[in-house]
Amino acid sequence: MAATLESSGWWQRWRGRLSARDGSRMLLLLLLLGSGQGPRQVGAGQTFEYLKREHSLSKPYQGVGTSSSSLWNLMGSAMVMTQYIRLTPDMQSKQGALWNRVPCFLRDWELQVHFKIHGQGKKNLHGDGLAIWYTKDRMQPGPVFGNMDKFVGLGVFVDTYPNEEKQQERVFPYISAMVNNGSLSYDHERDGRPTELGGCTAIVRNLHYDTFLVIRYVKRHLTIMMDIDGKHEWRDCIEVPGVRLPRGYYFGTSSITGDLSDNHDVISLKLFELTVERTPEEEKLHRDVFLPSVDNMKLPEMTAPLPPLSGLALFLIVFFSLVFSVFAIVIGIILYNKWQEQSRKRFY
Repeated sequence: MAATLESSGWWQRWRGRLSARDGSRMLLLLLLLGSGQGPRQVGAGQTFEYLKREHSLSKPYQGVGTSSSSLWNLMGSAMVMTQYIRLTPDMQSKQGALWNRVPCFLRDWELQVHFKIHGQGKKNLHGDGLAIWYTKDRMQPGPVFGNMDKFVGLGVFVDTYPNEEKQQERVFPYISAMVNNGSLSYDHERDGRPTELGGCTAIVRNLHYDTFLVIRYVKRHLTIMMDIDGKHEWRDCIEVPGVRLPRGYYFGTSSITGDLSDNHDVISLKLFELTVERTPEEEKLHRDVFLPSVDNMKLPEMTAPLPPLSGLALFLIVFFSLVFSVFAIVIGIILYNKWQEQSRKRFY
């Protein structure tokens, strides 16, 4: 069992910030639980995590397919291999995606993504990258790393190609995040800069060791970390307070290639429920929301589209419009005749 825990590298990767006493407690708890399906303490205080298998994916990738009974659905060029799920091959003009069928109603959660990006392209001759999603809509192909534009929810992008030629201060590949209420478009020409919450450089291509990304959402606080140096340690990338995400959205990942290409592989997706203590004041502040938003960041308001008219409603509108038109014509004729009569009387 100890060998299994050591090889998993779980707590070695957990920031490397646990004290010796907390680490000992975690080891004892894991040894008692054996299978690892129960709670794990991830830090001081009352913070425990539970692996949610209905939202997780790992080898041998059972439950992945295109049928309605599958927990995970493939789209586009995505295909299941023995050691990974390939979203796009190293070929031009491909896009693929992998989406969870089960909506997530967790309040606090952590998603760990084990991925690999590699290909034959040389420096700046590869693309375009992959994205991890927590969104209202699923299985919607589009131009934003293989997903729809003007999405509703959270997108985390591992962008491997710089589209904005003039920029010099940003080194690619680059990880960024975006929260959208459906009103914003992702700006490809500027690599998403106008709408990003933050980001960091992440050299992730053609590495000979594992690369990981973790997205943590706790108490309206979004944290994104990465383990891409082969050191089994999390490194901070993005931290944003005041992020409000509704419950009931879907997790997914997607990728796209254009004139340039890469292999974009997902090895595992593991979602953990985090149980966190809240004060009564925090309970009031952390009530459910219905549209994604970020405190101190103004998102354009969404105007609800008018529902389409039914056949009966359209008929009644046309009918009464015709009646009104006929009525107006009749009134106009009557008034015109009276005016003519009065004009004749003046001449007599």
